[in-house]
This record gives sequence, C-alpha cells and structure tokens, in this order.
Amino acid sequence: MHTVKDWMTPSPITIADNASIIEAMHIMKEKNIRRLPVTCDGIFCGLITDRMIKEFTPGQSSAMDTWEVHYVLSKAVVKDAMNPHPLTIAPEAPLCEAARVIHDNKLYGLCVTDRENRLVGLLTVTNLMEALIAICTPAP
Repeated sequence: MHTVKDWMTPSPITIADNASIIEAMHIMKEKNIRRLPVTCDGIFCGLITDRMIKEFTPGQSSAMDTWEVHYVLSKAVVKDAMNPHPLTIAPEAPLCEAARVIHDNKLYGLCVTDRENRLVGLLTVTNLMEALIAICTPAP
C-alpha cells in the first residue's frame, strides 16, 4: 500500500503568520510554489495560497496605483489572508484517501501533519500525478 509519506514533499517551506503578504508573494515566485504553510511562533497554524493572495489583493478596478497597492500589501500580514483551518492528512494515510480528499474538496494539495499537528510535509496534485505515473509504469 502506498502512503502519503511515500509521495509527499517533506519539510516544506513555511512563512510566519506575521510576515507581509509581499514577502509571501516573493517566496512563492522565487521558489515557484503556489502554497505556503503558515506558522504561528513556529507551530503550524494555517495555509496561504497564491489564489488567496489574489483574492486579498485590490483589483484593477481599484483607484490605487501600483505603488499604493505594493505599500498596502507590504503592511498586510499573512494571517489576514490565510486559511486558519486547512484540511490536513496524516503521513500514514493511504495515498488513495488523500486523493479522495483532494478530489472531493476541489483542492490542489494537503498539508501533512503528525499526531501533534506538527507540519511534516505537503502533498500536492503534482505529487499525486508522480505517484500515478510511477505506479502505472511497468517495470523494465
């Protein structure tokens, strides 16, 4: 049986809840990632995604110019835009269970947490596709 731990990305990049939205945007762009687990005093407490940031950012219909938007986002903190209760899964869970949770909830990934709710990894749709390819590819 394949488990989440077999396919997750261990030790993901995180961001503090009091970091600015601009900092989150820069990390995501620099690391080419779409989600950042959030820590509160070093403990997992939420998730922020590129979509959450886009929804939080003033739209083009706003009267603000680029510099004003940048200033506002540099003052806004991650905890203002994050999901404080993201769905999580245990590393020991079967991979098919994770796939079902992602599918049924229309997610792009899950935070992987241990019994003490410590973040141990991320399982993304990309990770699931890698698993599917590996499982379905015949051995040479």
